[in-house]
Amino acid sequence: MTKKELFPSIEPFADGMLPLDYLHTMYWEQSGRPDGLPVLFLHGGPGAGSSPAHRRFFDPTYYRIIIYDQRGAGRSMPLGEIRENTTPLLIEDIETLREHLGIDKWLVFGGSWGSTLALAYGEAHPERCLGFILRGIFLCRQSEINWFLYGLRNFFPEAWHEFVDSLSPIERADILAIYYRRLLNPDPAIHMPAARSWGRYEGSCSTLLPSAETVEYFTSDTVALGLARMEAHYFKNNIFLPKDSLLENVYKLHDLPAVIVQGRYDAVCPILSAYDLYEAWPQAEFKIIADAGHSAWEPGILAALIEATEAFKIKFMEA
Repeated sequence: MTKKELFPSIEPFADGMLPLDYLHTMYWEQSGRPDGLPVLFLHGGPGAGSSPAHRRFFDPTYYRIIIYDQRGAGRSMPLGEIRENTTPLLIEDIETLREHLGIDKWLVFGGSWGSTLALAYGEAHPERCLGFILRGIFLCRQSEINWFLYGLRNFFPEAWHEFVDSLSPIERADILAIYYRRLLNPDPAIHMPAARSWGRYEGSCSTLLPSAETVEYFTSDTVALGLARMEAHYFKNNIFLPKDSLLENVYKLHDLPAVIVQGRYDAVCPILSAYDLYEAWPQAEFKIIADAGHSAWEPGILAALIEATEAFKIKFMEA
């Protein structure tokens, strides 16, 4: 029978704080089997951070599970810091962590922004990747950013109107600029309400059916601040990569196995991006989940992700 449930809860067998530069320090952890197949989990956002539940996508008796919080996110310090925070630096951080842990190659797992960073990292260092499991594809094209800020109104008008409620009609013409200004204001009385509003908006749109638990997670202080600041920062700067570079360079990954998992009704990262990626990477396996939105915790997406980690386990055991 195909496994459709998370693996049991586990605790890390090692963790630490890794200095990256004069400003940033990265939280990292390892769980599962110390001599197992290394798998790197890349969290979403950017800025959402990781959680203990993310360890549970992987069989701990087989995988060496590496999870960390990206610059400005989660337990990495300082939280919400946009200085020295770019995609090329995040790619360097992954290599710093790989070398610190003495890993030669690893399987790369990422959803939403995690899929973006997985592609960017893989295209920069394909020789370090064993394969990819990607979910809720986000290529950070201007059309996708505009969809998030304006297009979601077509499906979630209540959430969108709540998101822009504090903005004047004139300010609504450039939502990103206004939120960016508020989110970077040093006064918590200004930046925290903006962060919670941003998190509530994204959380409300992330599931096929309403999920109070998802909204609560996205509006918690640490997640909201890291998520809102980093997303606004990266959106404003077009993720610090050349236009369309992720699709144009995906040919570098054609020889590596990959599974793309996408919810048919993903409103946050619409299926078109996943389809465009698959057209540029036809060697990948493309799984469309007919009854799911964006969240990794949607039952169909969760089952497909675990099925993928199990399939890679069998693939590498037989190799």
